[in-house]
Amino acid sequence: MVGSLATMINTVTFKPKSRSRNQNQGGLPSKMTVFCDFDGPIIDVGDRYYSTYKLALTETVAYYHEQNIFIPCRLQNQKTFWEMKKARVPDVEIAQLSGLEGEQIQFFRNRVVEIVNQPEQLHQDKMQAGVGWALTYLRVNGIKLVLVTLREQEQATRILQQLDLFHLFAAIYGTQQESAAYQNQPQQKTQLLAQAIAEQLPFGCDCDRTWMVGDTEADLIAAQAAGVKSIALTCGIRNQQVLEQFSPTEIFSDLLSFTLSLVHQTELVAA
Repeated sequence: MVGSLATMINTVTFKPKSRSRNQNQGGLPSKMTVFCDFDGPIIDVGDRYYSTYKLALTETVAYYHEQNIFIPCRLQNQKTFWEMKKARVPDVEIAQLSGLEGEQIQFFRNRVVEIVNQPEQLHQDKMQAGVGWALTYLRVNGIKLVLVTLREQEQATRILQQLDLFHLFAAIYGTQQESAAYQNQPQQKTQLLAQAIAEQLPFGCDCDRTWMVGDTEADLIAAQAAGVKSIALTCGIRNQQVLEQFSPTEIFSDLLSFTLSLVHQTELVAA
């Protein structure tokens, strides 16, 4: 269960420019807030997920071999595996395509959940291209950033500090469950985003000028339930065809593309 897990952070202080009463830095409308997911928009988890798949499959084959049960393993290559993940192919089907059946599939799935957040796997994560520039550009244009992730909160905070991105966020909302991000339950994301928005309202959050940026159905469902604009990114774990099924407000290739579009649109409005 997600509790009250917001970690408030001192934001960067920028020297204000001359502006009208209803405008923020850079001439942009005030009270603009971007709630952003972590895995996908900011962090590329592709290598970690594939490594986890390979290790879990290898361990499953070895476990049953010890019981004199031979599994005709069919290891999927990384390109095929990632295409299946982006197409929202269930882990059960991926296991079957890899040669598993019956109780072997559940053994494999359990190992995936147990392995995916181990330190030796986490170090394979990397920052998506252009993320540092995009987040900084949003902030210097007066747009508030709030992280909403199903990652364990302490883990997400630590990684942001390591990447020197921590100071760009006004608040971080995460979970206390190590496996929540991999399981990616829409109901859990919906509850967490609702909590984040409710707690940010007293600090100037305006739902009419709020965006939720993510790369999965959980992010889009959560945004729509909260009544804010939903932005889907194809750089994460879902492809455009899957994302279109959930009717996002807009679809972009990555966070940088969204950032440039948002700042440009708001500058036109402010002009």
